[in-house]
Amino acid sequence: MRGTRSRETCLLERNAVSLPKSDDQHLWISWDEYHRLVERLALQIHESAWRFDFILCLARGGLRVGDQLSRIYDLPLAILSTSSYREAAGTIQGQLDIAQYITMTRGPLRGNVLLVDDLVDSGITLARVQGHLAERFPDITEVRSAVLWYKACSVTRPDYHVSHLPTNPWIHQPFEEWDTLRPQNLAAWIQRGLPRQSDVSDESHNDN
Repeated sequence: MRGTRSRETCLLERNAVSLPKSDDQHLWISWDEYHRLVERLALQIHESAWRFDFILCLARGGLRVGDQLSRIYDLPLAILSTSSYREAAGTIQGQLDIAQYITMTRGPLRGNVLLVDDLVDSGITLARVQGHLAERFPDITEVRSAVLWYKACSVTRPDYHVSHLPTNPWIHQPFEEWDTLRPQNLAAWIQRGLPRQSDVSDESHNDN
């Protein structure tokens, strides 16, 4: 007799929900694809033979990319927070704010620095941050930028990128599902797609 789904199976199915089809206006990214993109970016940087001393990620978009690269390269991760007011339903970047201080455990920032973000859209953030680093951190020898996605509309070209997007689509990243999740909805969210306890018990018996 075929057993019912386990709790782990249901969780995997929830994470593997089919995404809408991507087109010129919208690019949908799964968790698996996201992680593969980071790995491809890490390989591209490695194959360039450029050696760097620090990884500096831009929060929030570059946090996950920076964390994975920091683990792969076994190098310290520094964090610089940036934010900008978004106009026209989030499609136009307004004033950019750059944090005064960088969060890091091994300082000061110096030598070769890999600047990491998830994407370059307008390119304004990347250009402003590079200028900020040149002005505030004289011990930096060279800064190179690395992103997953490089949109054609960007005024700045990153040194490393995995995917060039000539039609400038809106990128739907997998963690965006948490953008609308609130603490009071967590219980129902966690239970979504989970089997009844009796189903889990039945399957454990069938496995014996």
